[in-house]
Amino acid sequence: MQILKNIVYNTETGMILDIYLPEGETRASFLYMHGGGLVGGSHETAAQAFAPYLTSHGIAVFAIRYRFLTEAPYPACVEDAAAAVAFAKTEGVKYTKCEKLFVGGSSAGGYLSMMLCFDGRFLARHGLTPLDMEGFIHDAGQPTCHFNELKHRGIDPRRVIVDERAPLYHVGTAAGYPPMFFIVSDDDMKNRYEQTKLMVSTLHHFECDASKITMQVMHGRHCQYNARIDEDGNPAFGKLILSFVETVL
Repeated sequence: MQILKNIVYNTETGMILDIYLPEGETRASFLYMHGGGLVGGSHETAAQAFAPYLTSHGIAVFAIRYRFLTEAPYPACVEDAAAAVAFAKTEGVKYTKCEKLFVGGSSAGGYLSMMLCFDGRFLARHGLTPLDMEGFIHDAGQPTCHFNELKHRGIDPRRVIVDERAPLYHVGTAAGYPPMFFIVSDDDMKNRYEQTKLMVSTLHHFECDASKITMQVMHGRHCQYNARIDEDGNPAFGKLILSFVETVL
């Protein structure tokens, strides 16, 4: 595995990403947005848990840094995510020699991946649509307005608000969607499991292609499986990502 560190994907904001490249041919790339409540977290720490496993199976990993709510108000975080995707589709492909790109994230990163998937305006600013991606992996993201974004607005973070800052708000506004993989825990954050079920149910309500929608319920607490290693030493989360990618490919 080759690691390319601190590559600037947005010169205006100085945001960076790391690229983990397979030793051999790259079959597909996976752009990942880490968790941390939109106010913290590390793209390096998060990716190191699964990147070696994915690269060993021919999957390149783009792990991005994005601006937190403590650094810039919404929608800076989503704008950064969209810019990173655009970089991966244009400049990033020069490193991977592969145009097949999957996009995903965990927790806060899952919220960002859903915003990119369902609110097409962010990718459109870069001449892209969600359908330009091979698929999206929404891991334990919040489909309604993110609780910390509500807190920054002075709103009780327990409120369930569905406005333009909520991925759920935008479901049904596009003619079609790429394959999607939703992951959530049975003992997740309060209301996260139920909201994820509502998101999937809403997609079915709009008669979206059911063959493109997969939901996996994991056992344990919020994103606990992200650090889980199986008896063969393989990361549980990495295996979930690889399984989805191979199903789509």
